[in-house]
This record gives sequence, C-alpha cells and structure tokens, in this order.
Amino acid sequence: MNTVLRPAIVLLAVMTVITGIVYPFVVTGVVQVLFPRQAAGSLVVEGGKVVGSRLIGQPFSDPKDFWSRPSATSPQPYNGLASGGSNLGPLNPALTDGVKARIAALHAVDPENHAPIPVDLVTASASGLDPDISLAAAYYQADRVARVRHLSPARVRALIAAHARGRWIGVLGEPTVNVLELNLALDELRP
Repeated sequence: MNTVLRPAIVLLAVMTVITGIVYPFVVTGVVQVLFPRQAAGSLVVEGGKVVGSRLIGQPFSDPKDFWSRPSATSPQPYNGLASGGSNLGPLNPALTDGVKARIAALHAVDPENHAPIPVDLVTASASGLDPDISLAAAYYQADRVARVRHLSPARVRALIAAHARGRWIGVLGEPTVNVLELNLALDELRP
C-alpha cells in the first residue's frame, strides 16, 4: 500500500507547487513585463488620482455627463466581482419595469428629445460591466450634454467622433465610445 500511496502524494505535492505557485507567478511576471498597463487594470489617472478603468463601466447620472450602459451587477452597479447578466427574460416584469424606469429617467432629464432611445441605454449587457456605449447612444445624449455644459451641439458631436472606436478588426461589432474617456474629455473643454 505504501508503494502506491507515497508516489501519489509526492506527485500531488509536486503538481500543486507547479500549477498553483510556479505557473501563476510565471504568467503574472510575463504579463507585467509585456502588458504593464493592461495588467494593472487599464486604470485612468487624473491629477495623480485614479478615476476609473478603461475596462469597467461606471455609473454616471449627472445630466452634464454621458450616461453609461446600465449594469446588472449587485449589490452595487459595475461590481467586477459580480459580473454577469440579470438573466431576466424578455417577458419578465422586472426587466420590463427596469427598462421603463430607465426610459422615464432619460425623458425626465431631456424632455425635448423625442428621438428613439438606443437599446444600450436601457438594457444591461451580458457582463453588466460595459465601459462603452454605441455611437447612437452617445449622439442621443449629445444635445442634453451640450445644453447643460453650455457648449455647442456640434462641438460635443465632434468630441464623440474624435473618441469613437471602429469595429474590431474592421468587421466585428459596432463602433463605440468609452464613456469615462468621453466625460473626462468633456471636463477639459471650456464653454
């Protein structure tokens, strides 16, 4: 029995050290060297203070800012530890009520805007952490942001266009804009 049990325990210990300690340290070291900004969370620093990440959305509710895509994470929005969708189906009353509440909030903050509301402003993504919105969602909010910040709508639309990202490898997905980066660029503008 000892001839079978001892090699099994030694193999378990060796594999635990290799896969649980050595491999993670090697991969972490390689990533820190090759991709230091991404390995650190793609943090955005303004004035020596971390204001967010380019990879995780943030809740913006001030009318002067562009609003992010809603988050389905809990207990707080954009919680990276609780990434995942709400799993609410299209006939679920909770989903319908949430969408109606978001539509009402958008109309309350910008009652003159009668354009169709882009779907990404009222529904959460599968991860619930999206830092980007579609160009349609950004342009939908442009007049409100321009009015509240006392900027010309053309200037705000030009800023959206300047921060737009195209389709991934030219064909996949839709063009988007990072909400945090766009709001930070807005903060630098003067009326």
